[in-house]
Amino acid sequence: MSIPEFQYIYLLYAGLLLPVVAVLIFLQALRKKKKAAKKIGDKKLVDQLTAAYSSRKYLIKFLLIVTALSLLVFSLANMRSSAGTPLGKRNGVDVMIALDVSKSMLAGDIKPNRLERARQLVNKLIDRLQNDRLGIVVFAGKAYLQMPLTADHSAAKMYLSTASPDIIPTQGTIIAEALKMSNAAFNSNEKKYKTIILISDGEDHDEDALAVAKNIAASGGIIHTVGMGSQQGAPILDLLTGQLKTDINGNTIISKLNEEELRQLAKSGNGLYQYFDNTDKVVNNILNQIAHMEQKAVKDDSLTDWLNYFQYFAAAAFILLLIEVFVTEKKRKANGGIKKKIITTAIHFLVFANFAIAQSENEFIKQGNAEYQKGNYSAAANKYKEAIKENPKSGIAYYNLANAQYKSKKTEESIAAYDKAAKLLSTSSELSDVWYNRGVVLQNNKKNDECIIAYKNALLLNPRHEQARQNLQKALRKQQEKKEKQNQQDQNKNQQPKPQSSRLSQKDAEEKLKALMQQERNLHDKLNKQNAQSPNQPEKDW
Repeated sequence: MSIPEFQYIYLLYAGLLLPVVAVLIFLQALRKKKKAAKKIGDKKLVDQLTAAYSSRKYLIKFLLIVTALSLLVFSLANMRSSAGTPLGKRNGVDVMIALDVSKSMLAGDIKPNRLERARQLVNKLIDRLQNDRLGIVVFAGKAYLQMPLTADHSAAKMYLSTASPDIIPTQGTIIAEALKMSNAAFNSNEKKYKTIILISDGEDHDEDALAVAKNIAASGGIIHTVGMGSQQGAPILDLLTGQLKTDINGNTIISKLNEEELRQLAKSGNGLYQYFDNTDKVVNNILNQIAHMEQKAVKDDSLTDWLNYFQYFAAAAFILLLIEVFVTEKKRKANGGIKKKIITTAIHFLVFANFAIAQSENEFIKQGNAEYQKGNYSAAANKYKEAIKENPKSGIAYYNLANAQYKSKKTEESIAAYDKAAKLLSTSSELSDVWYNRGVVLQNNKKNDECIIAYKNALLLNPRHEQARQNLQKALRKQQEKKEKQNQQDQNKNQQPKPQSSRLSQKDAEEKLKALMQQERNLHDKLNKQNAQSPNQPEKDW
């Protein structure tokens, strides 16, 4: 059992401030009573009127109410601890996969192409790295954090499926930036437990990669590299044109595996270089390397089985309020307020009963989480529905139900449950996750315009939600591509056929050819000038 923690820490601060505010109110009330007594003027008359009044009992009642309210706030803050070994807790390491998605990875010297075989390799790694947290960085001319470190391996596979040259606007291959991005995803305070698996053809257009690798190794990181391709190389198919990619002189580009670069990176990163020839062999070798690393407790709170203690605070508050009901401010026990006390007691009892219902709701959620962890998504959904029956206003139950229904491929039911959760949950963090997950469901069902709205809502609630930001960028790019395609179709539709001009004379043809050649020379000179001014920028777009 872990050290208890409060789920809603901001409520705890309110519970600590409440007594201070109550004391100030109490002192103000005492001053008003003294002023009222002075207005009467006759001290003997005042004493006679307040003969049955007990200031000590008044103070006791005040303290009982304040303490009870503070306990109720503590109850709402929900003290909890993980029950035994949490469902989402295990021993492992943090693994960042840096995947090259540049156009050179489309070369077909490994069938069907380098990128597709790399995705197959990563898929097998995800299946075998069950005890580890995974993250994904994709890179070409720039590097992007595709998925932060998480224990949710199903999410990793989802992000992997979208990895392609289309998601990186800047082409080229900048390995140094990919290594920096991967290292930044780790806990900077840790000197171990972290490894980077770089999968690339090694066509690096930057010279800083080796220096970056050495710095990562100095901070405790390990870099393994996997070489995709062959020494003979192969041409690159341009997906936009359907033609083989050529250089500025019109020659077909042959992309070759740069083994020396990848071997040096692995050596500098205290890791292992492997030439890709067999998926299982490469996976087994990497797993063997990771197995010899020191491991840590890897935790995923989303499926942790919690023990909650809010009911104890609620019970203590109920007892104090019950005591307060039977404490009178009079020195002698009065008989006229019994009925009022009974009614107040009944109200307090109902409050306590609500907490008991909440406990039953939590038990069903725990059972649902256990089924979800086993992959029994239908059974998990049934447990969450039972929790909702206990408490129809449970936002957490609706949120978990939506996740389970999505896993069961019940798209419409899942979206409806997310909408319900969004109405019931209150914190920005929870609502941001709801909108993000809703966006993922919509995006996977090709509802691009709707998912854009969902991701924007997620970012409005939590501007630091990096996954929502990445997915929004992809959706916006897809939306723009759709608009451009539609505009092109409309343009082609509206374009009227023009009469063909007569054949050019030999002189006109020569002049046009000279003009085109001059344009090409000007472009070539411009590119050379840019490269000379910016030597660190990639000069290749593959």
